[in-house]
Amino acid sequence: MSDVRGERTLNYPIPAPAALEPPPEWTELRERCPVAPVTLPSGDGASLVTRYEDVRSVLADPRFTRELNAPGAARIIDTESGGLFNSPVANILAAEGHQRWRRMVGKWFTARRMAALRPAIETMADRLIDEMLAHGQPADLVTHLAFPLPVWVICDMLGVPEGERDSFAHWSDVTLSLTEYTEAEIDAAQAAFTAYLTQLVDGKRTHPGDDLLSELIAATDAEGTPMSDAALVATAQALLVAGHETTAGMIAKMVAMLLADRRHWERLLADRSLVRTAVEEVLRYDPNGGFGIPRYLHEDAEIAGGVVPSGTTVICSMAAANRDESAFAGAGELDPGRSPNPHLAFGAGAHSCLGQPLARTELQAVLDVLLRRLPTLDLASGADELRRVEGLVVGRLREVPVRW
Repeated sequence: MSDVRGERTLNYPIPAPAALEPPPEWTELRERCPVAPVTLPSGDGASLVTRYEDVRSVLADPRFTRELNAPGAARIIDTESGGLFNSPVANILAAEGHQRWRRMVGKWFTARRMAALRPAIETMADRLIDEMLAHGQPADLVTHLAFPLPVWVICDMLGVPEGERDSFAHWSDVTLSLTEYTEAEIDAAQAAFTAYLTQLVDGKRTHPGDDLLSELIAATDAEGTPMSDAALVATAQALLVAGHETTAGMIAKMVAMLLADRRHWERLLADRSLVRTAVEEVLRYDPNGGFGIPRYLHEDAEIAGGVVPSGTTVICSMAAANRDESAFAGAGELDPGRSPNPHLAFGAGAHSCLGQPLARTELQAVLDVLLRRLPTLDLASGADELRRVEGLVVGRLREVPVRW
C-alpha cells in the first residue's frame, strides 16, 4: 500500500516538524487520500481518516464500534492488551454498558456543577501563580501551573487525599504509553494503580465523603443496580488519567499558542470577553492533539465515497479534521474570536468526551487568572524551541518557559 506520495505506507502517529506545527501530510491526506493506510506502533495496519465531515460521521456512526479487542482489530501497541483503548480498564467499562455508565457518571459533569467549581479553581490557580512568582523567572509553566492544577482538581473531585497524589504522574504516563515503556513496566504500573484505587474505593465505602467516588458507590442505575466494584476502580482510573493528563497538556499548549504570536495575548488583554471563544479556538487549532480515536468496523461501510471493508480499524484524527479548510475558514490561522466553532477536539456523537465541561471550566479559569495576574507574560524561548513529549497517546509539551 502507498501513501499520498506513492511511497510506503505512513507510520502513525505522523511526526510534525515542530511542537506547535501540524504534520504537512495532513493537508495532502485530506485533499488526496482521505482514507489512508497507516502502520501503528504495534506494526498492525489501520486506516486514517482526516477530513472533518468524515471524522464526524465515523464518530457518530454506530457501525464503527469501540470493540478494539475483536479478533481482527489492530493493536495500537505491541503488548498483550494492545494498548490504552483495549486495556482492562476499557474492557471493564465496556462490560458495564457504555450508555449506562455514562448516565451514572455524567450526572456529576454538568455545566452547572462545573461552573460551581470555578471559584475554587481560580483560587488554586492564584496560589500556584504566587508560588511561580516566588520561584522567579524564567519559570516552566508546566511544572508550576499546567500540571499541578488539574491534578488538584480531579483528585479533589474524586476524594484522593492530598498526600497520596505523587504517583499519578508516573502511572498516567505508563497508561498512556505508545512506545515509551516496556510491557513489563506497563503491567507493573497498572497493577500498582489498580491496587491503590481498589484500596481507595474500599475506604470510601466505609467512610464516604463529599466526592464523586462516594457518590458513585451509593448510586444505582434506572433498574436499581449499583456499579460493580471493578467498574468503580476502572472509572476512578479513567477519570484520574483523562482528568489531569489531557487538561494539563492543554493548559500548557494553550498558553504557548497564544504567546507564540503575542498579538493574540494582547487582543485578549484588550477584550477579556473573548476568553471563552479563545479557549474553543486553541482546542480546535491544537496541532499536537494526540493519537486520535480508534474504531473497529464489523461490516462494510462507506467513507469519502469509497468502501471500507469489514474488519478495518479506523483511526479518526480530530486534530487533522479541525484544520480542514472546508469546515473552518482560515483553518490554518488562530482566531481567538472565532464563532461558531464546531471543533472535534472532544470527539462527537454518543462517545464524545464526558469531562468536557470540566476541561472547558479549567481552561477558561486559568486563562482568566493569567490575563489578570500576568498581563506581561511571554515565552522565554522561541516557539520553535518548544519540545513535545513523544511516545504517548496524548499530545503535550515537555516545558513552556515563560517570563513576565
